[in-house]
Amino acid sequence: MTDDVLLELSVTLGERLKGIGATLTCAESCTGGLIAKAITDISGSSSYFERGYVTYSNEAKHEMLGVTHESLQLYGAVSEAVVNEMAQGALKVAHADFAVSVSGIAGPDGGSVAKPVGTVWFGFAAKDGRAYAIRQYFPGGRLQVRQLAAEFALRVLIEKFL
Repeated sequence: MTDDVLLELSVTLGERLKGIGATLTCAESCTGGLIAKAITDISGSSSYFERGYVTYSNEAKHEMLGVTHESLQLYGAVSEAVVNEMAQGALKVAHADFAVSVSGIAGPDGGSVAKPVGTVWFGFAAKDGRAYAIRQYFPGGRLQVRQLAAEFALRVLIEKFL
């Protein structure tokens, strides 16, 4: 859980994307752009990283990515439905081949019994129709939760999509 891990994952991700001539976009909430930062820390990433969206508020998720108010009200921002809509929306508006979305509770406030601090949902979508969502729990403080979430997102992209 260091910057070195993010760097290594970002290099691998970039090599895989370049190898197939594909592009990636991301829609981030609790990670606040950390995934996009890790990817763009790599020289030449503009050839495969299309753009990133930091949609921290519910309104930003709706306006920028098309997440429905209904999903936000029924399930909350930290939910499978919302990360799926975030990933699909980012894929569409960025005209990318792959998308990753993340929404979670990094803490120290905001947790509940149903969704404790450290709960993070991830959505993944590909232009070919593949989609995947998964919930994870990461222990630790705010910075650790965000770091682990960014690492997890990159790992899943590499292992399940590329």
